[in-house]
Amino acid sequence: MRAKSLSFRLLVAEGLVLAVFFVLVAFVLEQGFRDSAEKALQERLQIQIYSLLAAAELDNNGELIMPPSLPDPRFDNPGSGLYGFIQQAKKKLLWRSPSAIGLDVSSPSELSAGHFVFLIDKQKRYALHYDVIWQTMSGIEREYIVTVEEDARFVSDQVEQLQKTLRLWLLAIGIVLISIQFALLRWSLAPLRSIAKDLEAVEQGRKTHLDGQYPTELRGLVGNLNAFIGIERAHLERYRNNLADLAHSLKTPLAILRGCIESFSANTETVKEQISRIDEIVEYQLHRAAAKGEQKAIKTVDLSVIINKITASLNKVYLDKNITFDINMPNACLIYCEEGDLYEIVGNLMDNACKWCRQNIKITVSLKQRKARRDFSALLEIEDDGPGIPVGKFNDILKRGVRADENIDGHGIGMTVVYELTGLMGGKLEGGKSAALGGMRWSVYLP
Repeated sequence: MRAKSLSFRLLVAEGLVLAVFFVLVAFVLEQGFRDSAEKALQERLQIQIYSLLAAAELDNNGELIMPPSLPDPRFDNPGSGLYGFIQQAKKKLLWRSPSAIGLDVSSPSELSAGHFVFLIDKQKRYALHYDVIWQTMSGIEREYIVTVEEDARFVSDQVEQLQKTLRLWLLAIGIVLISIQFALLRWSLAPLRSIAKDLEAVEQGRKTHLDGQYPTELRGLVGNLNAFIGIERAHLERYRNNLADLAHSLKTPLAILRGCIESFSANTETVKEQISRIDEIVEYQLHRAAAKGEQKAIKTVDLSVIINKITASLNKVYLDKNITFDINMPNACLIYCEEGDLYEIVGNLMDNACKWCRQNIKITVSLKQRKARRDFSALLEIEDDGPGIPVGKFNDILKRGVRADENIDGHGIGMTVVYELTGLMGGKLEGGKSAALGGMRWSVYLP
């Protein structure tokens, strides 16, 4: 389960990066210290060679003579770790220190007079070779190779001691850094935990939206979550309103049916009429509940086709009024929208126009319109030659259950549906007086 934690993953990743970094640092420091120790050892061995040359003498015959006691007492102690050798140029061993009894001396492959060669021999000892030409008072010259060796354990011991100290400190520093990093991760990811707690509060009903103080980088996410919560609440509220409307609308037909039970045969037509009315109400409310509202549609709907279909249906319903439809729109008007929502908006507006008009209705569709510094796909305008909406009633008819004229049949929810769906889609609904026909004009800006 912890592998799914973002904090755990970040901590493990940073721990691995620190581990690799410390390994590289330890390697570089150890290698640098080893090189420095070898350089210091070479300088000490060079001093030892100079001390041997200072102690050595040549007799009149050119023979090498070494004193019984050398400057460094380690040359006199077998196995002390410091060994001295003197060879002739032909690699003939002339002298070895008492400490080198039983040891073989290594010889460099290439060495010229007056030069040093520093290397590690086959016995894992550091050796410094120096080629010198010595001339006696009588003019006799002799070429010698002076070699001083020291066991590698002296360098190894120093490197091992460094390794122990270095690893101990790096481990301690690593633990401290990981602890600090863990604290920083906890602090950095605190806003995400705050969002999770606020979402839980929203789920439990203790909050209506995310209202905490969040970092700038998370404000986009919080805004989208709040928008999603708002949409879901709006959908839920609309479903509740639909159920309330359905229950309220069924009260009257059910009361009439209840009164017809005692004399069913005498009220057959009334019963049929009320049953038909109930069926219409249920179908209408179910159709409303199926409207999706604000969603990102992935397909287009042709507004022109929908207007033509609704016009043909309304011509049959209002046949007795002999309505004249003046339709001005392009042959195709594709809009990203749910087809059911568009049917609801256009159907309710055209039905209201047919209900209130005297004889003429004008429908206009304009593409690529701009309103209030926003671009819209299309503008739908529906006008009629009816009486229009009385002064002061415009805002009221957009409220649930309010009708412009209480004497006209209806539930007072048609314009509320149009207003709610237009807002959920991200469009804009405007109403006013028709300049051409003198009645009502409804303008719908579609996104």
